[in-house]
Amino acid sequence: MSEKTPLTRKPVTPFLVIGVLAALVALSVWWVTRPGPLVIQGEVAAPRVDVSARTSGRVTDVMADLGAQVEQGQVLAELSNPQLVTAHAAATAGLDVARASEAAAGATRPEVIRAREAEFAAAQADLRLAEEQATRDTELSQQGLRPQAAIDQSVRNVETAARRQEAAQAQLDLARAGASPEERAVTAAQVAQAEAALAQRQADLDELTIYAPLGGEISARLIELGENIGPGAPLFTIVDLDNAWFTFNLREDLLAGLQVGDTLNVRVPALDTEVGAQITLINVQGQFASWRATRATGDFDLRSFELRAQTMQPVDGLRPGMSALISLDR
Repeated sequence: MSEKTPLTRKPVTPFLVIGVLAALVALSVWWVTRPGPLVIQGEVAAPRVDVSARTSGRVTDVMADLGAQVEQGQVLAELSNPQLVTAHAAATAGLDVARASEAAAGATRPEVIRAREAEFAAAQADLRLAEEQATRDTELSQQGLRPQAAIDQSVRNVETAARRQEAAQAQLDLARAGASPEERAVTAAQVAQAEAALAQRQADLDELTIYAPLGGEISARLIELGENIGPGAPLFTIVDLDNAWFTFNLREDLLAGLQVGDTLNVRVPALDTEVGAQITLINVQGQFASWRATRATGDFDLRSFELRAQTMQPVDGLRPGMSALISLDR
């Protein structure tokens, strides 16, 4: 019997080993140097209102302090201004005078009416007397006992008495009617003017009480008790933390795939949490926010856009100024 020859393995060529090692090295290099997601940093913003007074005054009471939570319509401070109080009193007196003038124009004193009635009655009596005298003179003239001159005089007396009666009637009607429509219109306009002046003075007094125009947190208090302030001077700053949003500035070449209504995962490092937010605004910035290309690069100018995203639910501890991070796959 012949002996079996043992099987021998072919040695692995060094080229195969080198190829495998090169592939592993290339894969490792790609894994290490592969482009990761682009991180954009923004910040948290919120509605902010500076509260001021429309009139000047001295601070007599401060009812809200720095960091306090206030509701819309809550009283924040009280001011005093004696000049405005005096002006309000003068406007009130002016309105009383205007109303009294209007009432006087619409009515006549009873004594005047009675005097005009007496004058009218006397004129009626004179007319009747003149008519009776003219009748007698006419009868006597027919009998030849009166000259024509006496008859003419009697007729003129009747006409004169009739004119006096008409004048007395007009005076009586005027007394009963009071002022003319034009005079009544003037007094009514004076009352309206006085009411407007009083309303203005009342509005000035109302401005001495400072109310919160919206609910939120007092982030700044700029007044002290007893301080004199001028009109328009800021007194408080209120921030509405319940309606905070995120704002980011992006170059236009990074906006691809982003549109209003999309949702983002925003990381807030200060809170160590991620917050869901919905894009509510994509707005171009001013020319100063453009990235200018140069002739050497052959590129084009890129504008910057503001991207605003509203939180989808209230986030405890979220405050304006906090950093916000989003990742974009580019």
